[in-house]
Amino acid sequence: MTDTTSTRSALSFEVNRRPDPAQAETIAKVHENPGFGKTFTDHMVVIDWTADGGWANARVQPYGPFQLQPAAAVLHYAQEIFEGMKAYRHADGSVWTFRPEANAARFARSAKRLALPVLETEDFLESLRQLVAVDKEWVPDPGESGEKSLYLRPFMFASEAFLGVRPAKEVTYAVIASPAGAYFSGGLKPVNLWISTQYARAGAGGTGAAKCGGNYASSLAGQLEGMEHGCDQAVFLDSSTHTYIEELGGMNLFLVYKDGRIVTPELTGSILEGVTRGSILELAKEEGLTAEERRVPIQEWKDAAASGDLSEVFACGTAAVITPVGELRWEGGSCDHRRDGHEDTIATKLRTKLLDTQYGRAEDTHGWMTRLA
Repeated sequence: MTDTTSTRSALSFEVNRRPDPAQAETIAKVHENPGFGKTFTDHMVVIDWTADGGWANARVQPYGPFQLQPAAAVLHYAQEIFEGMKAYRHADGSVWTFRPEANAARFARSAKRLALPVLETEDFLESLRQLVAVDKEWVPDPGESGEKSLYLRPFMFASEAFLGVRPAKEVTYAVIASPAGAYFSGGLKPVNLWISTQYARAGAGGTGAAKCGGNYASSLAGQLEGMEHGCDQAVFLDSSTHTYIEELGGMNLFLVYKDGRIVTPELTGSILEGVTRGSILELAKEEGLTAEERRVPIQEWKDAAASGDLSEVFACGTAAVITPVGELRWEGGSCDHRRDGHEDTIATKLRTKLLDTQYGRAEDTHGWMTRLA
């Protein structure tokens, strides 16, 4: 485990607390059934950037609307990025987060791809610590589900008012937070997936490896198509051949075979490098599985499901952690690897190991946890 007080941010944060913070009773009511992304804490972090002055005016301020000009670049050219992570309350009341350096590194990669300024890792971590320090009471106890947390959303956008295709000279970075329960409100149950062949999430040379809003917007039409066919999510294929599995709209995919292999699509530049994905690859090896990162034809999934060689499929991401996958559907067909008596043994074991580490219920043998408060 790591204590962020050992790092030094180059920025000095001014704290301006709101005069009317939520009362304990209100927060407790939210924590009873937080849902996901519905209620936000009392404060937010904001840092300004200009081409001439760099990063400045770092502050914690009351949560509230931004004042943007109608010509703000983000509204016209979608120059923005974001991250998603969680703050976990441990039994002793301390608050921790999971592999934030990996999120900071991905945030920097996304910034470079979208021609935005890079926020240094120490400043990224300090922005999280500052917000959690002020809104610590908003971090819920895990609860009976063992999964309640405070979802943290760092993001950056082009706030300069101009109409013209060039990198913005004024940028805003912010962090907001929202108490969160389980991502899937119906509990941990298999999700059915639709193979999207009409739409692609990202293409070669595009922004698929960056965590930016455009990638998620481009996935919505495919997701709606899947829902029209009775599915929960859509699985996207490569844009050039529509042959190889890439990912869902917001989660990476894993296939587990009966011979002990666990396979996930390799990072081709159009797939987001998930922090949960990377952690699963490490944990899977410790469980004696043979981890493979390679291109995976969608036909392989269909054939392995039909033959019985495919034992499990699951999706993963920060919000949902790990969720099993059930039926795979496409225009004119479907397949399901699940047989009578099926159990998602590997998915459940990996999910438990991740959650127990994140909530301090198990020893952090990898040094993945960082204390925020």
